[in-house]
Amino acid sequence: MKLREPGVCRVDVARGELVGATNRYVKRVADLEGLYEDGVAFDALKRELGDQIVYEVTDYKPSADAGDMIIGVTRMRPGKVGREYFLTRGHIHANANRPEMYYGESGRGLMLLESPEGEIRTVEIGPRALCYVPPYWIHRSVNTGPGELVMTFAYPADSGQDYAIIEEAGGMKSRVVDDGQGGWTLVDNASYRTRPAARVARVFASAS
Repeated sequence: MKLREPGVCRVDVARGELVGATNRYVKRVADLEGLYEDGVAFDALKRELGDQIVYEVTDYKPSADAGDMIIGVTRMRPGKVGREYFLTRGHIHANANRPEMYYGESGRGLMLLESPEGEIRTVEIGPRALCYVPPYWIHRSVNTGPGELVMTFAYPADSGQDYAIIEEAGGMKSRVVDDGQGGWTLVDNASYRTRPAARVARVFASAS
């Protein structure tokens, strides 16, 4: 059996990137259309920011084989759309029994988690905070601070991502908004639709 060679990457916290990454993708304002509750505020922000990047991911993918691991860095700029903080698209793993971890490098934010049945959890993330995302949880990152949120992450290489589970439900069940006192609070997402039992069952049957 031929073994893979060990590798090393360096987290550049100031630049919010993984040095030695094999992949990079970015999300600009226009890419996040439909995620926020305030469409008017979103259109205004799109005109203001143009094609500026809201968040980017750099990662190192040795392979997609079971038993391997993907590592990377997420960098998200601060900001809001109306009262709602900047966020990532969010996903559940296509092989939903795969976990993930996030390690706060700089900034302040949180992980918004939702079970397939619609239970909500939040985990605040700051420097040196390690967030464990268990199997079967939908999750998205939210920047609730005044500066960039930079996090290192790692997850099994064969996890895959399922973004449709959020879109089909009209978003996640809760939104993270400014509480008017420099912090954040959760509010109900008026567009949310409870997932049918068959869709929930497909999640729990998806593990390979």
